Amino acid sequence: MSKIKHILDSIKFEHTVFALPYAYIAMLLASDGMPSLHKFIWITIAMGSARTLAMSSNRIIDRHIDKINPRTSERHLPAGIIRLKEMQFLAAVSLIIFFVAASQLNYLCFILSPVAALVVIFYPYTKRFTWTCHFVLGFADGIAPAGAWIATTGSFGWEPVVLAFAVATWIGGFDILYSCQDYDFDIRNNLYSIPQRFGVRSAMNFAKLMHILTIISFVALGILLDINPIYHLGCTIAGLLLIYEHRLVSPTDLTKIDVAFFNINGYIAIVLFICTLAAVYV
Repeated sequence: MSKIKHILDSIKFEHTVFALPYAYIAMLLASDGMPSLHKFIWITIAMGSARTLAMSSNRIIDRHIDKINPRTSERHLPAGIIRLKEMQFLAAVSLIIFFVAASQLNYLCFILSPVAALVVIFYPYTKRFTWTCHFVLGFADGIAPAGAWIATTGSFGWEPVVLAFAVATWIGGFDILYSCQDYDFDIRNNLYSIPQRFGVRSAMNFAKLMHILTIISFVALGILLDINPIYHLGCTIAGLLLIYEHRLVSPTDLTKIDVAFFNINGYIAIVLFICTLAAVYV
């Protein structure tokens, strides 16, 4: 049990709350509020396993970088609390569960599942050669609602594209903010990021632009689907939370970055899900 606790803590399993609500939002909207229990269960399993695959792969691929970065050197893998083989086993099991879950949803999900897996595994490598790594992470997370839409309907459309874009810009934006912490480290170690390429102040402005696009996209989705105004109330609250998130940090003060990154973003995901749920059923 202690080992399991360490493994779950190392991949921040509890932060699945960032992505899972958006999969549920897609499921609710795609099914007009009437998803089957079968879909709900397997979408949840697919989401949990995909994120576990992404995080465990990230820890494995970045273990040498994490070891020399003062901010990450105490993580479980570089600190020796968890062995490499244990993390590799977790990644392999997660991949298998993800493929099984996709096969239980529909054929389109199953044939697209290797693409989704490749994207989340590929992401950690991008910081080694391009400052657009944040966009790749956003795209990887944007797969979640798009995948849930396909899982529910068996088809694709403009609606999941708009929702996926909203999630991609949201994730990409706060990843830019979070990477500001490693500005000096990235420069010294030839790692790429928007802060490293353009400076911390410009990176924060870029993150603001990304989050403006996030709210515009969420509002556009509501208009496109003619959702009850309760949904737009959620968009308004999410927008205010994003403003607060950006006010917590500045180019000269990153001490509250964890609150902005972990707490506020969790609240945004939950608020949007609750308001979408209420809007669909009203």
